[in-house]
Amino acid sequence: MENHDTERLVERRNGQSRPVELATIELSDVKIIVENVDDPSDNSLEKNHRLVETKSGDPISMTTNIINGLKLELSPVVGYAAEPLLPLSKACAPLDSIVYNLSNHIKVALDQTPEEPPNGLTIDESAAIRLYTMEGEMPYPSLYWMLNQALMENNREKLRPYLKYLKLLLTALVKLPCNPQRTVWRGVTKNLSADYPVGTKVTWWAFSSCTNEMSVLTNDIYLGSNGKRTLFSVEAINSRSITAHSSFPNEDEIILLPGTHMVVQSQLSPAIDLHIIHLKQILPDTVLLEPPFKDAHVYPIVKREWYRKKRFAIPIFLAVIVTIMVVILGSVLGTRSNFKPTAYVCDAPFNVPFATPDTYKIGQSPVSATLDHFMDGQNLDMMIVQQQANDVTMLVSNGGGTFHIPIYPVGRSPYYVITADFNRDKILDLAVTNSGDGTVSVLLGNTNGTFQSQKNYRVGSLPMSMVSADFDNDTKLDLAVINSGDNTVSVLLGNGYGTFPIQTKYPVGRLPYSVISGDFNNDKKLDLAVANSADGTVSVLLGNGYGSFEMKGNYTVGRNPYSVISNDFNNDRKLDLAVVNFGDNTVSILLGNGDSTFQTQINYTVGSLPQSLISTDFNNDTKLDLAVANSGDNTVSVLLGNADGTFQKQDIYTFGIYPYSVIAADFNDDNKLDLAAASFGDNTIILLLGNGNGTFQKQSRYTVGKSPYSVISGDFNNDKKLDVAVTNSGEDTVSVLLGNGHGSFETQKHYSVGNLPQSVISADFNNDNSIDVVVTNYGDNTVSILLGNGNRTFHAQNIYKVGTSPYAVVSRDFNRDSILDLAVTNSGDGTVSILLGNENGTFQILNNYTVGRSPYSIVAGDFNHDGKLDLAAANYQDNAVSVLLGYANGTFGLPTNYTVGSLPYSIITADFNNDNRLDLAVANYGDNTVSVLLGNGDGIFQAQHNYTVGSLPQSLISVDFNNDTKLDLAVANSGDNTVSVLLGNADGTFQAQVKGTTGTAPICVLSGDLNGDQKLDLIVVNVVSADVSIFLNRCK
Repeated sequence: MENHDTERLVERRNGQSRPVELATIELSDVKIIVENVDDPSDNSLEKNHRLVETKSGDPISMTTNIINGLKLELSPVVGYAAEPLLPLSKACAPLDSIVYNLSNHIKVALDQTPEEPPNGLTIDESAAIRLYTMEGEMPYPSLYWMLNQALMENNREKLRPYLKYLKLLLTALVKLPCNPQRTVWRGVTKNLSADYPVGTKVTWWAFSSCTNEMSVLTNDIYLGSNGKRTLFSVEAINSRSITAHSSFPNEDEIILLPGTHMVVQSQLSPAIDLHIIHLKQILPDTVLLEPPFKDAHVYPIVKREWYRKKRFAIPIFLAVIVTIMVVILGSVLGTRSNFKPTAYVCDAPFNVPFATPDTYKIGQSPVSATLDHFMDGQNLDMMIVQQQANDVTMLVSNGGGTFHIPIYPVGRSPYYVITADFNRDKILDLAVTNSGDGTVSVLLGNTNGTFQSQKNYRVGSLPMSMVSADFDNDTKLDLAVINSGDNTVSVLLGNGYGTFPIQTKYPVGRLPYSVISGDFNNDKKLDLAVANSADGTVSVLLGNGYGSFEMKGNYTVGRNPYSVISNDFNNDRKLDLAVVNFGDNTVSILLGNGDSTFQTQINYTVGSLPQSLISTDFNNDTKLDLAVANSGDNTVSVLLGNADGTFQKQDIYTFGIYPYSVIAADFNDDNKLDLAAASFGDNTIILLLGNGNGTFQKQSRYTVGKSPYSVISGDFNNDKKLDVAVTNSGEDTVSVLLGNGHGSFETQKHYSVGNLPQSVISADFNNDNSIDVVVTNYGDNTVSILLGNGNRTFHAQNIYKVGTSPYAVVSRDFNRDSILDLAVTNSGDGTVSILLGNENGTFQILNNYTVGRSPYSIVAGDFNHDGKLDLAAANYQDNAVSVLLGYANGTFGLPTNYTVGSLPYSIITADFNNDNRLDLAVANYGDNTVSVLLGNGDGIFQAQHNYTVGSLPQSLISVDFNNDTKLDLAVANSGDNTVSVLLGNADGTFQAQVKGTTGTAPICVLSGDLNGDQKLDLIVVNVVSADVSIFLNRCK
């Protein structure tokens, strides 16, 4: 392992300005925009060198906890508790010769301490904390740095001089209130992702200073937004706030104690130099830090002897992946109640081993989902919460167990896309050049507008543009691909089945960018023309009709030609050429002589840095016109033609940010040509509807993937309406937008909700026979209601305030008025909010009910057979389930608590032993088990029986997967990327798990009949890989 002995940890705090407000976070390029703050370069900002770990050489800045202490296997911090509790000056006496000017620092600390310190501390105890936070004097290291160095030494004897001070300091810290579970942040100016693989358990042996204000760390004097950075997000369970006792009183500094033990839950790398690691504090197997005095509580008081802790993380945008949870119950139970099992029974509904799932890429941090018939009564669609994007996204079912997601993976850095029918099935296919890996991806089309997985063909270096035509006269489409990296054109002959087995390369000019085919010498054989950017020329290659070519000659055009097209611009039945010249902002027209030679160019001025061009008749005068995408000034130039090879002066239209590619087609079926362009700078497609006279209307925008480059149109789903496909070079995908024939496009549906949306359910809340959606928003303490229109679209959200940090939600009729109500768990204040529904889909907040600490999941059912709905909530920090019996008027009684496993994350209810009494099942995140509590039918539950599942289970459901009329369990295990299925025995017991591999960090599991075969399928949402895994039921 790399030696980190010279690396430093520098932590800075804003001591004089008001807190930094993080106004906008763009995940696409990890750019931070800060509003309403003082100048981040202001030298008046005090530097607290404990928050951000760097590699600087300043000894004052060193804290070496994360970097140097990463792999340490140290013995517990013990023995110091036996030291006497002394006044600060005497406790520090052994350090007087070790820490420079310590006596003066002690005096300052005591002088700054009030006579009656907060939190019931003595003056010496409060001053001990203040002394710890004080910086050293150049060039001498601070006390906190030297203490933390000693804590990370293998030889515990080196800690001996610090033991008396450590006794006083830890006594003071442990007396401070232990914060409720919260997310704290810390940063390192280094890439540590390789040292923190997902699932690894880590221990921080030194004191770790953190902040709960992520924005403090994103200030330029701390981590900033450039350079190598690792952001840690830590779900801490025993942190202490020391602001009231700190030498930095204007900052909310939070301390994690030595021996903080954590597990790595997830990683993301949204930019080359930014790495985000999410840590969750857990209980160590042995004591890592001895309590400083008898009956001291280093950790929260829990119903077990040991304690757990966690570490911090400071993702610039990833307050998102922290504390993710899922509980979607209503739709699952609804699906089950309407499902009628067939007569057959099978032992392995998903095969043993599990079959490989179908995977659908989603977006940013999907954390929860629900299934319902959002469009019709036949196919189950999926609504998914995307936490980082603060929205919910709908995946529309195609039937047959597949979903329509208009984004398809291709090769690296896709550049150019074309569409044609490569396998002669009368369905359009796609071909994409991938400049990053020297390949061409071919995606064969399906009848419903979706595409099959890519098949890649290696061509030359840096393939850019391509054209498809029949070069060998066999009625099968071929490809010609420009390779800018090796100055060649690759010709791939097609076999008519959608594959291209034969490739030949031909040399052209330097840095070729674009290629076009046409019969330039009227011999009925297709030729090629290539724009060579570095030469300022166009190469003409004559075809022999058998798929091979020979160089005819080069023709001078403008500077840096980027794109070439061919058409008859002067109506002489001879093909001409038009070339955009990126370097001099012109278009060159070369009139053809019909013998493969061309006349000297005529140039026309267009916009700045033109990238591509097309030719068609925009004003219906039977004369060919030109449209040019100008990336330098964000415009499209339209040059109307005179039919004699000349063109009028350009008309200019504003067009997005960096428009790179432009196409023309009639998107709204009015017989007038429209324009569409890929707007590289803002990740959109821009559409301008044509007026039929060469002018265009106001633009419309459609969001696609990152850095769209090339765009093409075609009818991909055979509905006689033009669709669009675009390459997204920034994320290696192709987006497909299906047209509606009215000049607009259907994309993946996104609906804004609150901050950090957590859980989602669906139901008809306003009795209009359309499915609506409810989302809990963890970050702003609200619930969003989106009322459905019945056509896959939703109204804008209505927002309701609930408790602190709402997590899960369940919907039932709690007051018997035939209108659905809501119950929401609030993890931050340990309550459940009841919202009673009105007939119009609005809600009124009735009451909050206290349950346990951090209720992460909730379920409703009649647990005591009195005909009134009750509630059960899983309390994450208490290792317990709270049961609240209902009175059928929207109110509930006091909770009764039942012990379950460690860190219960998700809860469901069903009758597992066929006694007509509801039971409970709980996924226990902390000990990798599921607890089953059988109900007595009187509101009381029996002691738990536990079943081993995968690592870090976060979500579970219960349905009958194998058609034996016995309820089974399925559990999403976020720690080992699996889903566990436990078949039920109908007596309240379950068989051993069978596991299937999912995407990375599965946190939500659902079930429904996705393909109409009367068998329940399995759906898993994976937060880190940002996709959905579909396991179709294989029972026969």
